[in-house]
Amino acid sequence: MSSSTSSSGSVVKKVKMGKRVEKMLKDKGGSTSGQDNGDDDPNKTPEPYICTGIFEADFTEFCRRNLLKDNEIPAVVIRPKPPCAQAPPDNKSKDSKDSNTSKDPTPDEGVDAANQEEAPPKTYVTKDKYAYFRPVVQVEMENEDKPTTVTEIYIRGWKIDSLMVGIFKQCWPIIEKLSVVNLWNVNLSEDVVKEFASFLPQCQNLKTLVIDGTWCPEEPWSLLIGEDSLLTSLSLRNNGITDKGAVMIGKALSTVKSSNKNLVSLNLSGNKITDVGAVAIANGLRMNRVLLSLSLANNNVSDEGAKKLGEVLSRFPLTHEEVVERRKLLSEKGSPDQGLLKSPPPSRRDRDRPGSVRSSSHMDKTDKKRDKSSKKKDAKKDKDDTTKGKKEDKWKKGLLKASIASFVADTMSTKTSKGKKTSSKDKRVPESDSPEILEAINPLLEQVESMDNQLWIPGNRCLINLNLSRNKITDTGMKGLLLAVQYQITLLNLAPSPAMKGILRMSLTGNDVKKTDETYVKLQEVLLARDPYYKPPEKGEGDNQSLAG
Repeated sequence: MSSSTSSSGSVVKKVKMGKRVEKMLKDKGGSTSGQDNGDDDPNKTPEPYICTGIFEADFTEFCRRNLLKDNEIPAVVIRPKPPCAQAPPDNKSKDSKDSNTSKDPTPDEGVDAANQEEAPPKTYVTKDKYAYFRPVVQVEMENEDKPTTVTEIYIRGWKIDSLMVGIFKQCWPIIEKLSVVNLWNVNLSEDVVKEFASFLPQCQNLKTLVIDGTWCPEEPWSLLIGEDSLLTSLSLRNNGITDKGAVMIGKALSTVKSSNKNLVSLNLSGNKITDVGAVAIANGLRMNRVLLSLSLANNNVSDEGAKKLGEVLSRFPLTHEEVVERRKLLSEKGSPDQGLLKSPPPSRRDRDRPGSVRSSSHMDKTDKKRDKSSKKKDAKKDKDDTTKGKKEDKWKKGLLKASIASFVADTMSTKTSKGKKTSSKDKRVPESDSPEILEAINPLLEQVESMDNQLWIPGNRCLINLNLSRNKITDTGMKGLLLAVQYQITLLNLAPSPAMKGILRMSLTGNDVKKTDETYVKLQEVLLARDPYYKPPEKGEGDNQSLAG
């Protein structure tokens, strides 16, 4: 009887203890039974997740919420860096070490030396079997101790599908310092590219996007540089881009009524672009005054594409659509260049007159009792005012041109002392900041020149780097490029502009032209003198070489 009572008492104690533990868990933040029931209920909607700005934690949580298993979630790791070069040993410290080692070392010192000799090399990192082929997301941080300082994201060799791009859409805009996204061989579809283009403008500090080695049959790459794009550098190397994609990219660079205002560098090397695509991209440079660097290396561009690029860089006639748009802009802004239009209507002449002349003409109509002598004086005054107005139009045009040049020079000039050469970084400052200043200046409002019943305007002088190496350009295309560079130099000498210097570097190696060709040699000489990185040999070096020889 006593044994039965004792057993029943122990059962009661266990039940009370279990209730006490559950009560403690509830007080701390929830019971395990409720959590298990919530996890087992598939119809229960999870609570909304608030991003913390820590990419690894947010990315992992969103992957789990999308029903990815732990072994299917790509790991977020710090991007491996090459080993740092070891500093050469100091002679003094080496002598002191030798003097110390001349004495009999203690047993502990001998063991430490043996351990240091057997340490593994630091030139590589070993991984587990097949770990190299598992998807990972590599990141770079400003401070590795602070996970919120992710600045660059690298993804290599695994497919980004619609599920994964949806996760990135929720994570990336929260990362404040994200500035570079580098994707290689990620097999994007058209829908994924459209999704990227929709949310990348939300990443305020994202300026560089690299998508290399990724083929997409629809070629929707132009969506990445739309009007809302904040990218300043875009690389699309080895993506199999054909003329179809190049035509859309050319339209995204500029049209008659719109133009990309942020993209500074565009790399399209290693694709399948022919003359058709090169002409389309050249047409995109007609109204674009922001792009500084363009690479069409290792494509199928020949003489036709090279001549079209040379035409856009020198000067070109306006099309009918561009002439119509120019007249609209002139009428809206009331530019003094209206005097350049042929045979303006009488009403436009009356608009150009001063207010006093308009009021006097109005009084002439209302006042019917004015004598003949006053009418003759007014007519003479009108003639003088019209001739004066034409002179003022020319003077205003020159003043506008001078004011724009002085404004650009004042805002972009750097303070350098006389006699000191500016470094290459100082030289690149005006070109990199020039798009922000020239953003309000429409190329259609530049001074025009009438020839053969067409209006010609100066070409694109904001592009400073052009890479056409490893194409199919012959000496015919080289002549067009040489004429363009010579025209830019002449125009720069007549009207110097620190923001529009023209082509400074042009890569032409590997084309269908001999290195001894006269046009090719002359073009290289002209470009060598304009290259900001070129340093002519000093006289002392030449003398030393001659003496050594």
